[in-house]
Order: sequence, then C-alpha cells, then structure tokens
Amino acid sequence: MTADQATKIASITIHEPVIHKTPGGIHPPDNKQQSLQRGLGIAPLPEKLVLPLNQHSGAPATPIVAVGDTVLKGQKIAEPSGSVSAAVHAPTSGTVTAIGLHPVAHPSGMNAPCITIESDGKEQWCQRNPVSNFTSQSPQTLLASIRDAGIAGLGGAGFPSHIKLSAADNGQAIDTLIINATECEPYITADDQLMRSYPQQVVTGIQILAHILGQPQRILIGIEDNKPQACDALQPHLQSTGIQLAKFPTKYPSGGEKQLIQILTGKELPNGRLPADMGIVCQNIGTVHAIYRAIVEGTPLISRITTITGDACAEPQNLETLIGTPMRHLLEHCGYQAQAGQPVVMGGPMMGFALTDLDAPAIKTTNCLLAPSTAEMPPQPPAQPCIRCGLCAEACPANLLPQQLLWHAQARNHQRLQSHNLFDCIECGACAYVCPSHIPLVQHYRAAKAELRQAARERIKSDRARERFEYNKQRKQQAEAEKAAKREARRIAAEQAKATLAKTHAQQEQTPTEQASDVVQAALQQVAAKQASPEQQRAKLERSVNSAESRLQRLEKKLAEGQAESSDAPLSEEQVSGYQAQIESARLKLTETQQKLKEFNNGQQTNLEDKVTAKVLASPKQTADKKVASLQKRLTGIEEKLAACDDDDLRQALENSASKFRSKLQDAQQEASALAANSGNDKPVTDPATVAATQQALAANKQKAPLTPQQQVERLQQRMQKAEERLATLSDPVQIDALQTSLANLQQKLADAQRALENP
Repeated sequence: MTADQATKIASITIHEPVIHKTPGGIHPPDNKQQSLQRGLGIAPLPEKLVLPLNQHSGAPATPIVAVGDTVLKGQKIAEPSGSVSAAVHAPTSGTVTAIGLHPVAHPSGMNAPCITIESDGKEQWCQRNPVSNFTSQSPQTLLASIRDAGIAGLGGAGFPSHIKLSAADNGQAIDTLIINATECEPYITADDQLMRSYPQQVVTGIQILAHILGQPQRILIGIEDNKPQACDALQPHLQSTGIQLAKFPTKYPSGGEKQLIQILTGKELPNGRLPADMGIVCQNIGTVHAIYRAIVEGTPLISRITTITGDACAEPQNLETLIGTPMRHLLEHCGYQAQAGQPVVMGGPMMGFALTDLDAPAIKTTNCLLAPSTAEMPPQPPAQPCIRCGLCAEACPANLLPQQLLWHAQARNHQRLQSHNLFDCIECGACAYVCPSHIPLVQHYRAAKAELRQAARERIKSDRARERFEYNKQRKQQAEAEKAAKREARRIAAEQAKATLAKTHAQQEQTPTEQASDVVQAALQQVAAKQASPEQQRAKLERSVNSAESRLQRLEKKLAEGQAESSDAPLSEEQVSGYQAQIESARLKLTETQQKLKEFNNGQQTNLEDKVTAKVLASPKQTADKKVASLQKRLTGIEEKLAACDDDDLRQALENSASKFRSKLQDAQQEASALAANSGNDKPVTDPATVAATQQALAANKQKAPLTPQQQVERLQQRMQKAEERLATLSDPVQIDALQTSLANLQQKLADAQRALENP
C-alpha cells in the first residue's frame, strides 16, 4: 500500500456499521458443525479431470487445444468467446484425451461440451506472472489479469467478475464495496473455512478490489454471527485498512445480494437495477480469494474449497478441490455410502438440485455436495391444495406474494406474473419451506420464468419479422409512388404535346405543307438517335438472330434437365408450363429475326425515311386499320400452332396467349370503328406539295449527327443498371432467364459501343 493510499484510508471517518432489518426470512437448522470438525483438507488428484466450457453465466468458452495436446497446470485451454464469458484453465498437467459432450452438473441431467484431461501425476506448472506490488498496476491491467484468469463469482451465479469490477472504469462512481461472507444456507461452510484458513490473503484480495474501484469510501464484510471463529481470524488483519466487519443475526436468506445490500446500507435495490447504479459493488468472499491468487500468485481459477457433508458421508469436511474433479471421486474420499433412492445434492438443501450422474465434474460454482440420509432429508410429501394461510408471504425476503404467483403460474397468466414482479424472486425456497401443504412453489416459479423468457424471445422474433414486413411494404409503396409519378409525368408530357399540336392546327396562316413539315420534323427528332449505317443494321440483326438462337437452346436445355429422372430439383408443372411458353415465344422471335435478316440481305428493307413519312402522313383511321391487321396476323399464327399442338401444358400456354391477343384485337377493332364513324379521320394527306415538304424535311434530318460513341456507351450502361436492379428482385426462374437473356444482349451491345469508342 502506498503512502497516499494509507493517508486516504486514515482520513476516512470509521463509523460502526448500522444493521438494518429486512422482511421475511426463516431459521432452518444450520447443520454446519459436521464439516468443520476436521479442518481444511486437500482432495486427491483424480486420474482424469473434465472441464465444462460453460461454468459461468454467459457464453461458453472456446477451446484452444486439440485432442492429443499436452498441457501444463494453469495453462489456458479455452478462451472467452464474448464480453460475458470466462476462460478455462488446466487444473493439472497431462494430455487432452477428449473434447465433446459429457454429463455435467445441471438440474436437467444434460450433457454439455467439455475438455477431458488425463493427469500425468507430475503437477508441472506453466509459466506464471505474479504481481509483487498490485498498487503499481493500473485498474485496467488488473481487470485484464482477472479476466485472463477465468474468475467468475463463486457464490452461486458464476457471473464473470471482471464485468462487475468494470463499473468504475465505465464511469460509475462506486462509494461502497460489500464482501459477501454470509454463507447463510444450511450445511455449507466453504467460505467459513476459507476465512479461518486464509485471513491475510482474503484481506489483501479486498484491498486489490478497492484499488480497482478507486478506493470506495466504505468497505464492509457482511457476515452472520454464527461464524465467530472466522470473525476472530479476520479481525487482527483489518487494523488500519479501513475495512469493517459487519456482523448481523443469522437468518436465511441474508446472503442474497439484494438482501445483504439492504441489511448493510438500508437501501432497497429497485426492480431491474444493478447495485452499481447505486454506487455499490458486491463480491463473494471466495471470489475475493481467487482474485488474490490470480494477481499476487499468478494462479488462475483452477481450484476452490468445496464442502462435502451429509449423514451419508462418514468423514464430512471441506476440501481444496481441483475444478473438473468427478463428484464421485470427492464423495468416495469422504466415505460416501449410497442410500437407495436418496440423491446427492449440489449446493445446499434450500437452493441446490439433485445430481443425476455422479460422474459430473465439480465446477467453479460447486460450493457444496450434500449427501443426506433418508432420516436427514425424507422424501417430499405429496402436495396438497393451498389453504391460504399466508405463511409464504411472511417468509418471502423479496416482499412478493407467493400465493398469487402460484395461481398465475398455474394459469400461465404471463401478464399478471410480470405485474407481480416474478423475476424479483431469488428462488431461495423460504416459501416452500414454510408451506404446510408441501407445494413445490419454487419449481412453479422456475417453470413460469422459463415460459416468460421464451415468450420474450418469440416476441422479439415477431417484432423483427413485423419490422421487415413494414420495411418491405414501405419500399413497395415508395416504388409504386415513383411509378405513379413517372406515369403522371408522361401524361403531362402527352397533354403538352397535344396542346402544342392543337396550337399548330389553330394557326390559320400556316399552309398544309408547313404543317406536315413540322410534324415530320418532330417525328424525325425522336428517331434520329436510332439511325444507323447499313453495316450497323446488318450487325444488329445478326446479333438478334444469335441471341434468339442461344435463348431458345438454353430454355430447351433447362426444360430437358428439369424433366429428367436424375434431376436433383425437378420442375413443377407450373414451371414446365412457363418454360414451354417461353420456348414457343423464343421460336417466334427467332423466326421473326431470321425473316428480317433475310429481307435486309435481299435489299427488301424499307427506308427509315419512308417509314416515318408513311406513319406521319397516314390518317388515324389508316393507323388503326394497320394495327388491326398486325394483331390479326399474329393471332392467326398462334391459332395455327394451337390447332397442331398435342401437349396439354403447351396448349394451355398458347390458349393464354391467344386470349390476350383476342382482347387486344377487340380493343383495336373498336378503336378503328370509332374512327370510321368520324369522316374526318379517314383522309390521308395526299397533297403533292405536302409530300414534297416532308421528303425535304427528311433529307435535312440526314444531316443531323447521330449519337456519339460516348453517348451510346452511357445510355447502354444506364439500361444495364436498371436491368440488374430488376433481376435482383425476381424469384421466378422463367422471368430470371428472360431477363438474363436481355442482359446478355445489352452486354454485347455495350462491348460493341466501347470498341467503337476506343477505336474511332
């Protein structure tokens, strides 16, 4: 201890601790003298040790050794896998013989991942790094050493100690440090024996905690008055340390964290809050000793003191036990005589649980093995109906209503259980101890807590699913809004074009020749970018033929693979029908492109200017009639294929296509009939002067420069980006295949445009 720290401790005014009363509690027989008669012993080294990877609250540790590896005593064999986790170390030197499932100490009798070490009997240590003067180390360095030593709370819950001690490092002001030496449960004397055997080490461990926490104003050791020898052993070492020994009357369960804080400070910890929120840190006396050994001796947590007691043991005592020692080995060392139907309990009679397999290993939280006789712990009588005596409510140390909680747990009324603060129950068993109807109240509460935790997990999953659904819905609404905005923009542009055309017709001073010239000029501005040389047109037609052939072959191959008996993922009837429809469409497309290429090679292609002139100078009636004729031609072709088709699925696809074209043809015929009723719509522009002006405008349009190679590349890149975004949203394999074909065509065009850009 430095001079500054000694001065600081001396300046603190020491007041005698004030003991506050707490509600509830019971006074069961202590039964502690049996295990204190022989002093502290050392458990013999077993042939093998089994180290569970999860001996603490939080995530299991991750193995860093393999089967066949040789390890030394104190060597780390599993490292923490998260922020709330603890390392595991080899308790002895030997060989790793197994990494896998093994029975562990758990109420369910479950197996869990473990590392098994076969001892070589040499007890050869690894390199250790003790700290001679802990005051010269920063709190962060000491916390890292505690985490690396795998220290977890030895009082029962096994919460990693470095997290509790990080409160001051996280900005929380800690003014009170409480050391829990209560050990209130019957039979257990491990902490009592620890204080009798190692008082100086315990006090030094408390000073290490005070240094880490920034020297709290109050340091209290809470201990019940049924441990006079432990108090006498500690008292001489507390002189001039600022550490106070706070003795209070024996009552179960004074050792609960919330209860001890209330006894020593008078503060009641609110529901859902941590002691650090009130400026308090509470640590078990066994944890303090483990921290001393980790810092001063450089020894990780590889052993602890365990009480072996009960009338079924001929020599009950406290043993210094290596973590991972099979419980059967400890019991046999103490003269255990198994009694029929009487289980061994890990922990005390109030909060412990029966072991289903004595080959399960002792772990960091194994403070007691209770082997009772039948007379000592008779079988539980059958539960009777509740008589509403209210004794459970009087005994509850958390001021709960056990009777109400029982009813709501049996009814699975989760809302009322939460409103009655079920999770404030510390499962001490005081209510069940005083119940005259022998109702296993704690078991009901544990089951209800498990249901509430599961319901909370399901609720979280449901909330996340709802968030995903709402996000997807919002995304679709946004997409629909964008589409609607584009449609509205097109509608406005069309109305503006109509208004402009009407204004042009209203200008009486314009001649028919000028009117036709303006209309043709506007049409040519729209198609100017699409003009290409004959060589470019031929290359484009050839690419279209090749693309259509490739798509047809690919579709036929996928259909054949999906229908093959050896296919791993055979196609459904709906997918087969879709592929057949796509194949028929691809054949039609291939025929059309081949015919266009043939006509182009024979010189039968229509000049672009002639097409534009014919379209512009044609009357609306002529345009409508042309549309009717085109639709009729396509419908006739489909009906011919339908008449010659024998496949039911293909017939269905062709019938769907025919139905769509009939609908389109009917609409086009109605439009043509409506135009025929208006006599002014069937008069084409036949004035020679108008035609001449149109041809003159077309000739002038030839002089306009087409799109530059750079502009063509940019336009094709934009089209590919839109196609790729669309592809990411599809799930139907038929639609995906069609869009991939379009992407392949765009990629070919982009490659041609880029070559033209690089080689002008």
